Amino acid sequence: MNGDGRLRPEVRAIAAVVIVGAIMSILDTTIINVGLDALSRELHAPLSTIQWVATGYLLALATVIPLTGWASERLGARRVWMLVVGGFVVSSGLCGLAWSADSLIAFRVLQGLAGGMVMPVGMIALAQAAGPRNMGRVMSIVGVPMLLAPVFGPVIGGLIIERLDWRWLFFVNLPIGAVGLVMASRLLPRGAARGAAGDSGRLDVRGLLLLSPGIALVVYGLSEIAATGDALAPGALMPALAGLILVALFALHAWRVEFPIVDVRLLRAGGFSASAVTIVLAGAALFGGMLLLPLYYQMARGLTALDAGLLLAPQGIGAAIAMHWSGRLTDRIGGGPIVTAGLLVLCLGTLPFTQVTGSTPYWLLVVGLFVRGIGLGFTMMPAMASAFALLETDQVPRATPMLNVLQRVGGAVGTAVLAVVLQRAIDSQVSSAATQLGGAASSVGADPESAVQALPPAARERLADPIAAAFGHAYWWSLALVALAIVPALAMWRQQRRRVAGRQELGPALPESAELPRGATA
Repeated sequence: MNGDGRLRPEVRAIAAVVIVGAIMSILDTTIINVGLDALSRELHAPLSTIQWVATGYLLALATVIPLTGWASERLGARRVWMLVVGGFVVSSGLCGLAWSADSLIAFRVLQGLAGGMVMPVGMIALAQAAGPRNMGRVMSIVGVPMLLAPVFGPVIGGLIIERLDWRWLFFVNLPIGAVGLVMASRLLPRGAARGAAGDSGRLDVRGLLLLSPGIALVVYGLSEIAATGDALAPGALMPALAGLILVALFALHAWRVEFPIVDVRLLRAGGFSASAVTIVLAGAALFGGMLLLPLYYQMARGLTALDAGLLLAPQGIGAAIAMHWSGRLTDRIGGGPIVTAGLLVLCLGTLPFTQVTGSTPYWLLVVGLFVRGIGLGFTMMPAMASAFALLETDQVPRATPMLNVLQRVGGAVGTAVLAVVLQRAIDSQVSSAATQLGGAASSVGADPESAVQALPPAARERLADPIAAAFGHAYWWSLALVALAIVPALAMWRQQRRRVAGRQELGPALPESAELPRGATA
């Protein structure tokens, strides 16, 4: 930290590199979704096959995250980051050159194996360079693409599909990745990440064989639940249960071994566990809400994917404005009060969407989205920064994969829960309106968006209010997820106050140069 309170130049340089990688990897997760229909037509494959372009990438992404801590300690964050970004660029080029659905799915799996490590490896390098007392400002910088990519990804994807060839969905990564590699070669520090004392660097193979498949099965099961709207479907429920069993077995294993691939013993600290639970629930609120927003605009209001994406921009603007301040405030007064306030603002911004109809004024929705964005900006990354602030430097490599996994699993849980709620609500609303439509739409089945779009325009117009009511019902569940996250945020705040009180009691005995307790403020 400089004397004027700004981050040191080398930390800002590392942050710039990490942002480039985050933009590339997170944008690629969201940009493809709007292009699946076009890919299905161009590659002459049914949607049931082409959806593996998204699912295969997601599973590969989740599988490789646990390796990032060990790889950073063994090879160094700079070397690993450049290796995975290089792999991401190459596999993106291969995806753009794909000649069939099968080849595209295979190349997307390779892309996911590289992309899953980009963000967590960058966060390891950044956290160790910045130190715990600066993590609020650091995470507010890195969090910008994390919150903006789900907003602008569909817009960019829609523009590419309308104006360019589908292959540019993947080729767009090439210049971004090339810039990132040049920056990394000049700006990222050399040397291995600092791990725990006594760690020989041996890979925890048993832990990896339990955790990676477990995460992949959980994410796959939740994704299938979201896709089918049926939480009890064997093809969704069984993988999710099997994954949970593997993750539980890993937790038992990790509790006993000295250097597990992901150190779950960090959850024994009350402040860290409260931050972790907040991250899960905030991820569920963010990604679950991002499922509902574009679907409401398309199904209840009849807008195109591009128009729906553009109408999501106020949320990204609000998040960017909030993040400018949330980092500084987190470093100054701690993450507990910031996250709690952010969740309350997020609740306020979600309320208008619980009352939506087929003709709700767009200005009200824009204001609600802007307020939601402010709430998200004061929630997600301050919670992550609070968790990092509790870590010793040598704990960062093994804790970072856990925080990233929790965020992704939280997002998958939120998406699955709200997808099931929305599916059942729409089916109920359409069934009750079937008599008015002559029985033409007594059920929407497993794909409500396609079923509704297939109806005649007059029928869709008469269904606008019932469908909007279904979204309002789903948003009450979204609001409940946000409200639930306030509980661990308050626990985080309480733990922080205890640490500050302990610091004040020990203050006279501490020399000027002593390290402050983790999470305490200067």
